[in-house]
Amino acid sequence: MIETIYIEEAILQHPRVLEILARFPQARKITCGRYGEVFNPRAQNFRLQKQQPALILAEKYKNFALPAPSGYGIGAARNYYFSHMLNCLYDCRYCFLQGMYQSAHYVLFVNYEDFQQDIRQLCVESPNEELHFFSGYDCDSLALEPVTGFAEHFLPFFETLPNAWLELRTKSTQVRSLLNRQPLPRCIVAFSLSPEQIAEKVEAKAPPVERRLDALCKLQQQGWQIGLRFDPLIYQSGYQSQYRELFEQVFSRIDLNRLHSVSLGVFRLPENFFKKVHKLYPEAKLFAGPLLSRQGMVSYQQELEQEMMHYCTEQLLNYIPADKFFPCTL
Repeated sequence: MIETIYIEEAILQHPRVLEILARFPQARKITCGRYGEVFNPRAQNFRLQKQQPALILAEKYKNFALPAPSGYGIGAARNYYFSHMLNCLYDCRYCFLQGMYQSAHYVLFVNYEDFQQDIRQLCVESPNEELHFFSGYDCDSLALEPVTGFAEHFLPFFETLPNAWLELRTKSTQVRSLLNRQPLPRCIVAFSLSPEQIAEKVEAKAPPVERRLDALCKLQQQGWQIGLRFDPLIYQSGYQSQYRELFEQVFSRIDLNRLHSVSLGVFRLPENFFKKVHKLYPEAKLFAGPLLSRQGMVSYQQELEQEMMHYCTEQLLNYIPADKFFPCTL
């Protein structure tokens, strides 16, 4: 339940703002000039705020769709990401957002049409190329869908773009808005999955893996293309059997004919993000693992990283063709 909502003064009468405010009649409403006044101050306790985040309704003015980092993608040469939200409903201990932002509050940019205009322009500029757009980089694409209506607004828009693909990255089971419409052929609903023994330790507030699989299967049955994202791989004793059992669990249920892609990547954080997250959660067992800093990134020791990637790659290729497999090289 959202108890506090901050609203930028310039968008007090925006139809999307009014719709959201009507959904939370009991919430405390506070106006602000710009969202950064609430979101950016340094003297904030991310861990404390995460217990009861506020919602900040804001307007974005630039940088709507940005080039995705090199090595991030699922087959296209041109990859972009866009973020209608900052921060996530869930509280995954490995998430880079808690190292990036000062605040745990949710920021929702309500001017969807400006995002769409920017995305359309990119597509018009490269009409003979397929462009991939990734949502869910700075948030979960679907976790707050009943509030944001994000997929409900963006799917019809992407349907008008003949050279655009959309990936909705999620751990959520909030798929009703997708099930209530015809599948979009160039949309991939990509579920992040971890072994239950790992998820219960490091993916606080996220739905159990079995429930994510239920949502995934419902979407497949209706004709949606699905992505599987085993990222980040997390090390703990017995990880081989845990990931092997996860892959058996997943591939015993899904329809390979409607599987678009599978990606794989190890746990990694920029060093400055890692230091901040470790300070927030010094007791977290995740950070007591065999980690080291290499070229500004904190990850597992190179030998262990290669061992984990090799083992999980070998296991996955027992189920899927190599052309559906995209190991993350970030």
